[in-house]
Amino acid sequence: MLTTTFKTPLDVVALKDLIVQSLDEDKALDIEVITLDEQVGLADYIVVASGTSSTQVARLGEKIKERLHGRGIPEVRIDGASQGNWVIVDAGDVIVHLFRPEVREFYNIEKMWTVAAQTAPSDYQHAS
Repeated sequence: MLTTTFKTPLDVVALKDLIVQSLDEDKALDIEVITLDEQVGLADYIVVASGTSSTQVARLGEKIKERLHGRGIPEVRIDGASQGNWVIVDAGDVIVHLFRPEVREFYNIEKMWTVAAQTAPSDYQHAS
């Protein structure tokens, strides 16, 4: 269980790994990690996972926030926890999307980000 408190800053890979471990321990389903190209600039990783209910989805986000705060990362923002259909956790270089399974299937953001990562601006004729 992740209960140890550290104040040592995490590098982005350790941050991503801590988030994935947190989701795994809290029984999130279908955890996927998308590595973003440096050109995206939004974040280095997107983590996508599902929960079995809106309550679990909201709780997964809260547990990530608690664990990151315990590691000395105070600026973690959560959106969507009040409804629990789609919760976004912004941990800076890692963005987490948590869904109920049917909502995840509807939005299919894994496909969107995979296509976006494969299409660089230089692939377009008029890109500057």
